Amino acid sequence: MRVAIPLWEGRVSPVFDEASRILLVDVEQGRERHRREEALVAHNPFERAELFPRLGVEVLVCGMISQTQRAALSSAGIRIIPHICGSMDEVIGAVLDGRIESGALLMPGCGGDRVRRRRCRSAREKTRGVE
Repeated sequence: MRVAIPLWEGRVSPVFDEASRILLVDVEQGRERHRREEALVAHNPFERAELFPRLGVEVLVCGMISQTQRAALSSAGIRIIPHICGSMDEVIGAVLDGRIESGALLMPGCGGDRVRRRRCRSAREKTRGVE
C-alpha cells in the first residue's frame, strides 16, 4: 500500500490544498518498505486527483482538505484520512501500527460530530437558568 502525506517543515501540512510537497510511504505487512518526497506541481484539485493514482497512491493522510479536493480524490479511488496532525515520524508510526484512525493525532477542534454535540450540550447546560 502506498500512503501519501502532505509535508510541511517535517510535519503534516495543515491544509492539503496548499501543500507543495508530499511524502510517499510504501507499507507492506505493517512495515515501512520505502519512502520518498515528491513535489506537488499540480494545484488544481482535479489535476491532483489524476496525479495520485499515477503515483500509485491508495491512501492520503492529511490535515484539512477542501470538499472539492476530497470529492475529486475519492472519485479517483483514493481513501482519505483527514484532520491528522503531527510529525512525520508520529504519523507514519500510527499508520504502521493501525492507530491512525484512533483519534490520537486529530487536529485540535476536529473531534467529530459526537464531540461537537457534547460540547454544545455542556455549554447549554451551563447557561440554563441564567435568563
